[in-house]
Amino acid sequence: MSVAAKSVSGAGFDVERARADFPILQQKVHGKPLVYLDNAATAQKPRAVIEAISRYYEGTNSNVHRGVHYLSEQATNEYEEVRRTAQKFLNAADPREIIFVRGTTEGINLVAQSFGRSNVQAGDEILITGMEHHSNIVPWQIVSDERAATLRAAPINDAGELDLEAFSKMIGPKTKLVAVTHVSNALGTVNPVRRMVEIAHSFQVPVLVDGAQAAPHMKVDVQALGCDFYTFSGHKVYGPTGIGVLYGRAALLEKMPPYQGGGDMILSVTFEKTVYNRLPYKFEAGTPHIAGVIGLGAALDYVNRLGLEQIGAHESELLRYATDTLSAIPGLRIIGTARDKASVLSFTIEDIHPHDIGTILDQQGVAIRTGHHCSQPVMQHFGVEATARASFGLYNTKEEVDTLVRAIERAREVFE
Repeated sequence: MSVAAKSVSGAGFDVERARADFPILQQKVHGKPLVYLDNAATAQKPRAVIEAISRYYEGTNSNVHRGVHYLSEQATNEYEEVRRTAQKFLNAADPREIIFVRGTTEGINLVAQSFGRSNVQAGDEILITGMEHHSNIVPWQIVSDERAATLRAAPINDAGELDLEAFSKMIGPKTKLVAVTHVSNALGTVNPVRRMVEIAHSFQVPVLVDGAQAAPHMKVDVQALGCDFYTFSGHKVYGPTGIGVLYGRAALLEKMPPYQGGGDMILSVTFEKTVYNRLPYKFEAGTPHIAGVIGLGAALDYVNRLGLEQIGAHESELLRYATDTLSAIPGLRIIGTARDKASVLSFTIEDIHPHDIGTILDQQGVAIRTGHHCSQPVMQHFGVEATARASFGLYNTKEEVDTLVRAIERAREVFE
């Protein structure tokens, strides 16, 4: 097979052409070509994102919203254009429903501190699932402790799938919010979010969706999902760190108090009273991460040009290939075998600690993640302290999966 033929996946995605957009992938690690399989932690950045950030700092650097001079007006226009880009990316009804935050974690905390403190009372319940990232557990524990409420977790099965029947039975008159991951960062499980929203809404319960692991891999339509809040991080969707998006239904956001106080989130301030700004600025206190927003816009434009459907099909093909290949390795156990999965493959190897696996793989140029992945309840469910996790992005190839397998075989040889 020619290189040209191999570069186009069965999904019709030209992966070699995409790889050329990422400067960092051209380097070697420990003398070996870099095989970057830690995309669930953070994705690499295409040249388009790097150049967009540089252009801002070199040509438009200024604060937004407050200036009447040329640079400020240019920066403001670019900043607000990204809000409209994010609106289209999520198919939100209105750009006012797009709030820029530091990432998924801050998006969840904003809802917890604003909506949660305003609506959760003693005796109430907040419902999550047994596969949540710590960022979708701890903020709700804080609110529950402060308000004398109860945090409940719907169970998962041994494939890492949500028990939807149990979930349905756990929602009732005391439930004030459902907060659920769209895709598990530790298992790759894709939750039936639309059905979960329908169930929750039948009890008039709003739903927040943690989309950190979904937004890079699939088309997200918040209106079709019907969710009330949706949040994702820029750095996982090939954008900068320190920036993300919170979508919130306008009717709910209007009723919620500000999360933080300061500049730009006000209309007027006296010592006696402050009048808050309109949406979305009510929730964007202080000078924002302007360069991050510009970079995020470039990242969303980039994945839109490639096509999320094509990206998702390519990654699904990779996941199937990796699952079949790794399953044949003696002593290797895949953690998370849901029927509907995104591009995460977590595993353990008999008699080898995941940290040792990661260290040996690194010497072969293969970057994976090891540990509990900020999902300790998931580890407890499967009876392990940690896993090794390979997670795929749009620029990964089957040849890199083969390199991963050879590196794992090397680890097994070391510990024989």
